[in-house]
Amino acid sequence: MTGIPVPILTREAAWSLFTEFTTTPVLIRHGIAVEAAMRGQAAIHGGDVEYWGIVGLLHDFDFERYPTAEQHPFEGARILRERRYPETLVEDILSHARYSGVDRIRPVQKSLFAVDELSGFVTACALVKPSKSLSEVDPAGVRKKMKDKGFARAVSRDDIIDGAAELGVDLDAHVLVVVESLKPIAAELGLVP
Repeated sequence: MTGIPVPILTREAAWSLFTEFTTTPVLIRHGIAVEAAMRGQAAIHGGDVEYWGIVGLLHDFDFERYPTAEQHPFEGARILRERRYPETLVEDILSHARYSGVDRIRPVQKSLFAVDELSGFVTACALVKPSKSLSEVDPAGVRKKMKDKGFARAVSRDDIIDGAAELGVDLDAHVLVVVESLKPIAAELGLVP
């Protein structure tokens, strides 16, 4: 390990790592959505916007190659450690999986868990609107879609509810923050702001 340089945590370096392992459009969109939502959370909670964005972008970087619960996010943690990324980043990323054994203690960890599933769900809610606009996504509509078990069935409703609770925020207010956080990257998500 001595010959491996310590990586500098920049968005550019994170993007390079992310796209080295992630090539499918749906996973790329998910990564950038969670990145944007994490930047929004950092602004609210007084976190480092760049660092929180990187955590969001990289949280699932290993998922395309290692999609099982036995592999993800553990293979990603192994890769990050091999490449000498800071252990704090590794732990923050591991914390988003309920089964990782890493407790969510710090605000960045709680925020990652809280926005992970919700970012995808909000995007899905906007995609089914005729206008494909985030402006038409509101908390009442999100709650209604959450009751429809056939809609975005891979999204854990429990994680959405528990994520807001862990953050200590009202779910409706949390939905609004995520919607607003996604608006600047709406076009990249195939949406209208």
